[in-house]
Amino acid sequence: MSNELEIQKEGKYIYGIIRHKGPLSFGPIGIGKRADEVYGVSYKDISAVVSNSPIIIYEARRVNMIAHQKVLEEVMKRFTVLPVRFSTISEHDDDTGILKILEKDYNKFNDLLNKMEGKKELGLKILAQEAEIYPSIVEKYDEIKSLKDKLINLPVDKTYYQRIKIGEMVAEALKKETENYKNIILDVLKPLTDDFKLNDNYGEMMILNAAFLIKNTSEPEFDDAVNNLDEQYGRFMTFKYVGTLPPYNFVNLTINTKGV
Repeated sequence: MSNELEIQKEGKYIYGIIRHKGPLSFGPIGIGKRADEVYGVSYKDISAVVSNSPIIIYEARRVNMIAHQKVLEEVMKRFTVLPVRFSTISEHDDDTGILKILEKDYNKFNDLLNKMEGKKELGLKILAQEAEIYPSIVEKYDEIKSLKDKLINLPVDKTYYQRIKIGEMVAEALKKETENYKNIILDVLKPLTDDFKLNDNYGEMMILNAAFLIKNTSEPEFDDAVNNLDEQYGRFMTFKYVGTLPPYNFVNLTINTKGV
């Protein structure tokens, strides 16, 4: 019969990989309720950012995801960081497992750190404003405007199918318009980036959901470009601009901790 009071095994939770040699501490900000110290484990000129943790699978709940994110944000104040997949835990209660991982994957980590040095991820979500974009579509598309004008004084119950037709035409026009706006915006922003990734849109009102990898030195120019686009198109859409982020969309390391 298993002992229900058996003490949970301890491991090392891995947040990210940075370029650093020697001792390093970020304070008692580790994931979970214990406020474990977050510190660096060094091999050659790279370090893994870790904390003590029970060997468990952390649920992808908001409180855990935010704790993981906060550690990376603290690290990013001082270092370029390669974010490691959420809930990655070495099953050693000391640093030996971490050192083996760093030794085994040193070349991969070194190459990625060289690639990401001096860069950051910025996020941009753009949503069409329903109250503004629909009237602009009706005005822009003559066929829709003409049909709508014909029905304006007719009884609703007599024009049911025509109104459905108008709704379908507006929906199709909205798709065309949002795609057009997306391409205009990307044509402005892409030349200022090292890389970009389009993420899935949610809802028909979303024009763009993208992540951009930019050099730190390019950030002021990129900010200005986003602000100019906001001024130009702000009547029709809402810009949600987020930064600085760990480069999740461009590096998200999956580390196999089994057997090391």
